[in-house]
Amino acid sequence: MAQKTKQQARARRKQGLRKRISGTSERPRLSVFRSAKHIYAQLIDDTAGVTLGSASSQKVTAGDDKTATSIEVGKAIAAAAKEAGINKVVFDRNGFVYHGRVAAVAKGAREAGLEF
Repeated sequence: MAQKTKQQARARRKQGLRKRISGTSERPRLSVFRSAKHIYAQLIDDTAGVTLGSASSQKVTAGDDKTATSIEVGKAIAAAAKEAGINKVVFDRNGFVYHGRVAAVAKGAREAGLEF
């Protein structure tokens, strides 16, 4: 059996998650993408196919610590959600393991008042 690359394994996990998770205008999907340098978060209404808000580590700075920056990105996306009148979201980890920077975004969003 051929071994899968990390990208192929993540794409497979992402497919399974997206079958079950969908965002609406009342409860959009909070999608998180993690690259080697940055982390990005989007609020997505899947029924209309519209992005309602976004935040990234390119716009938010909290020093050199990537985890602390991820918490600030979570707080920024929560502020964008509050501005759009959104209190509840569905968390989409996008195939990434819920650990480290991905969990830090969720923690920051919860601290700022978003409900999952």
